[in-house]
Amino acid sequence: MRKVKLEKDIVKGILNDLLKRSPVNYGTYTETVNAIVDDIKNRKDEALFEYTKNFDNADVNASNILVTNEEIEEAFSLVGSDLVETMEKAAANIREYHEKQRQYSWFDYKEDGSILGQKVSAIYSAGVYVPGGKAAYPSSVLMNIIPAKVAGVKELIMCTPPSKEGKVNPGTLVAAKIAGIDRVYKVGGAQAIAAMAFGTESVPKVDKIVGPGNIYVALAKKAVYGYVSIDSIAGPSEILVLCDDCATPKYVAADLLSQAEHDELASAILVTTSERVADEVNKEIEGFLKTLSRSEIIKKSLDNYGYILVADDLDMAIDVVNEIAPEHLEIVTKDPFNTMTKVRNAGAMFLGEFSSEPLGDYFAGPNHVLPTNGTAKFFSPLSVDDFIKKSSIIAFSKEALENASEDIIKFAEAEGLTAHANSIKVRFNK
Repeated sequence: MRKVKLEKDIVKGILNDLLKRSPVNYGTYTETVNAIVDDIKNRKDEALFEYTKNFDNADVNASNILVTNEEIEEAFSLVGSDLVETMEKAAANIREYHEKQRQYSWFDYKEDGSILGQKVSAIYSAGVYVPGGKAAYPSSVLMNIIPAKVAGVKELIMCTPPSKEGKVNPGTLVAAKIAGIDRVYKVGGAQAIAAMAFGTESVPKVDKIVGPGNIYVALAKKAVYGYVSIDSIAGPSEILVLCDDCATPKYVAADLLSQAEHDELASAILVTTSERVADEVNKEIEGFLKTLSRSEIIKKSLDNYGYILVADDLDMAIDVVNEIAPEHLEIVTKDPFNTMTKVRNAGAMFLGEFSSEPLGDYFAGPNHVLPTNGTAKFFSPLSVDDFIKKSSIIAFSKEALENASEDIIKFAEAEGLTAHANSIKVRFNK
């Protein structure tokens, strides 16, 4: 990894490099994706089955697009019992964490007879997209489905691409069943997003679509936003480790590589106040690359988006963290909890050298669907909040409205909206 002494211009250059990875910048694919979305919207199942044949080489039709109970049972037989038990433990942790995010309706009663409040309701239906093939991650299945179930979503479906034999990844099916999915459909890509957004004869329309995917999936979610809600348009994975001289270089190196192995566009950045740690982390990375199975991918990721940034002091280092706003942030300093209070922008924070990032990916409980490409400045991790909506409640008695009537009329007339004012006046005209 390239080691750089921190300066403002350096940070700007890094940010520009990282932002180039965002799906919103992949305009060359937009026309293709929009054509698929429009075709599904117009021809529904007919187009859906054609794209599945063309892209996945699978013969899917109205009679076999829905995963059966027998296929789910087969998936459990193909996944080892040890892994099933691990998924169940992880699901329990994820469920327990998200239960604490529940919100409840409230009402405020006043003596004049007015009632103000907020009614919290779950979104009625949601769709979860899950990639297939080499990018099948059961952990993401748990992370997307469980918050929706905790929120109380009534109809929760999942779309995932089938193999050419018409099968769904067994690990994906097992995780979906453990998490509580209602139905699973064998369809992937931009066509699956469009099917859930507009509905076809086989796939129902939903109110919100969540879940990761490739550039076609990301752009399809962008295209259907407004017809349905979406979680976000996620970019490649990223990790930033913030540390001082107390960090163990071997641990830091291992954690940086844990994200760099995702793909060539993944980002791994070390920000440290210690020249010694910077140099030793680089040496440890070289050693790990000789043994890791995905070393070729890691090398490309580090060559393109890997940095070791050396800061003069911790305050400068924290400023850089807030500017980059990383998806995953590990804080390995003498007092990580105090350092954490100064960080404004990060998707998830891991405090101390034994809070390794994969702990969050798989097992701890907080959601691993996180804002990327600097969007942690204004977005939050996927949560129960993503599957609820709020309605304002207003109930006034005659006395309460009369007390407020003059102020309402003044406001309405000041804006030139006489019908608004009249709506109040007619109730109190002698």
